[in-house]
Amino acid sequence: MPVFLLPETNQNMEKKEPNYRGYKAMPFVIGNESCEKLGTIGISSNLIVYLVMVFNMSSIRAINIINVFTGTCNFGTLIGAFIADTYLGRYHTIGIACVSSFFVILMMTALLPSMHPTPCETSTAVCGGASPGQLAFLFLSFALLIIGASGIRPCSLPFGVDQFNPNTEDGKKGIHSFFNWYYLTLTVAMIISILSDSYHLRSNQYQLVVFFIGTKIYVIVSPEGSPLTSLVQTLVVAVKKRKLVIPEEPWRSLFNHIPNDSINVELPYTDQLRCLNKAAILAPEDKISGDGSAAEPWKLRSLQQVEQTKCVIKAIPIWIPGVIYFLVLTQMQTYTVLQSIQCDRRFGAGNFKIPPGAYVVFSWAAVTLWILIHNQFFTPILRRITGNPEGITLLQRMGTGLIISVFAMLVSALVETRRREIAFTRATLGVVPQKGDISAMSANWLIPQLVIAGISEAFFAIGLLEFLYRQFPENMKSFSVSMFFCGFGLGYYSNSFLVSAVHSTTNWLPDDLNHGRLDYFFYLIAGIETVTFFYFAVCAARYVHKAPVAKC
Repeated sequence: MPVFLLPETNQNMEKKEPNYRGYKAMPFVIGNESCEKLGTIGISSNLIVYLVMVFNMSSIRAINIINVFTGTCNFGTLIGAFIADTYLGRYHTIGIACVSSFFVILMMTALLPSMHPTPCETSTAVCGGASPGQLAFLFLSFALLIIGASGIRPCSLPFGVDQFNPNTEDGKKGIHSFFNWYYLTLTVAMIISILSDSYHLRSNQYQLVVFFIGTKIYVIVSPEGSPLTSLVQTLVVAVKKRKLVIPEEPWRSLFNHIPNDSINVELPYTDQLRCLNKAAILAPEDKISGDGSAAEPWKLRSLQQVEQTKCVIKAIPIWIPGVIYFLVLTQMQTYTVLQSIQCDRRFGAGNFKIPPGAYVVFSWAAVTLWILIHNQFFTPILRRITGNPEGITLLQRMGTGLIISVFAMLVSALVETRRREIAFTRATLGVVPQKGDISAMSANWLIPQLVIAGISEAFFAIGLLEFLYRQFPENMKSFSVSMFFCGFGLGYYSNSFLVSAVHSTTNWLPDDLNHGRLDYFFYLIAGIETVTFFYFAVCAARYVHKAPVAKC
């Protein structure tokens, strides 16, 4: 699509340069986010075991509760991003959310016998469910975690990027590497949380201390008003002026006020989504304020505001495959854990058994190791081959992740078929109460699917996160991160819907996996991911990236 440079304006005034501290601020920013992950995502894999084995819930109900809890944690980031970008700023939003992240109540439900049902003693016993009071106490702790996650997740990454100078080469390199190291550090935190349950409670105590210690060196960006309101205003005005005719040379004729204190880069006029350009047509009845801005923002928008809206709308078709992709990751945190419960989890010659939730560590470890290997070895090689400073584009990275995710589900299906066969053809190792016989297959055979899923996450999830951050306007960085987490949340909600639909129409997903066909369910997801890849390929081929106005 044609891109036109906008005429020079005399509105750009020199701004006072903040004292960017870059990597010096990173330990405090990433440390705070890591502690939050220890308290929420870090316990998600153990949570399904906790609900099934301690709260005596059925597998389907436990999975649906986890899907709703995790999905709401991620959807709440929209509210957190709105508050940060509109009223409080990222620093104050993170600080308030840290206070809410104390989840002592969740720990109390585990420590106090009266806060959970009586455990099942035998495989044949009829286990009692949780009382309304016990469930209310549990869900209250979930609510506190959701509030904390809603404020921290959409703000930590853009707050970290705020610490780098985007106008220098060192700052740009720092921002690019920050995405990988940010994600790597979080996966390490989640690995620690799985291996050390006792750290969960202390993590949120450290969270407050770690974040506020760095206050004096932070670059704190003030909020500019609601970016969501600006989006809605542009759409509304475009509809109101839909019957007007766009003038010739619209890059010169359309209203194009740029505030002196705007943090957004100046964007050129583009021909994509031309219908939105009508929002910037200066009609005779439109009024201009003394500073050159539109007096009535619900009747006139600037060309910059129109182009910013286009950036968001154009990114949505690329974001949608993320919702489907996250179906793969939800299986690794739910059904793979349930598979391990009905596998041989013995380690070594003794009686020690690896906790079911600990197997997810291999997926996160794969993310961590692949990021290190990719940055140190593959990126320099690809950079020489492609000429791209990043090795491959973000869209190519995401497409690769989708392909790998298909293989992850195919391997998962094959392993489940084998686990089930062994359960029926060889001597079992005992019985899990309310579930079924334990297959003699080693749970270590679940590791390949977890590793492959982890590698796919390193490609797709990190690529999507950086893509959204780059393509959204500067005053919507918190919103861009919340969009990433909303995709994750929709993935969990979609998984809940898919699990419920399959469970109600087939016999694939009973509590006893030996008498179901979980492998068929995995094949179904592999097919869905394949279709998603082809959709993504079409959208990626047509996508036009955001490009700021070239400065002479």
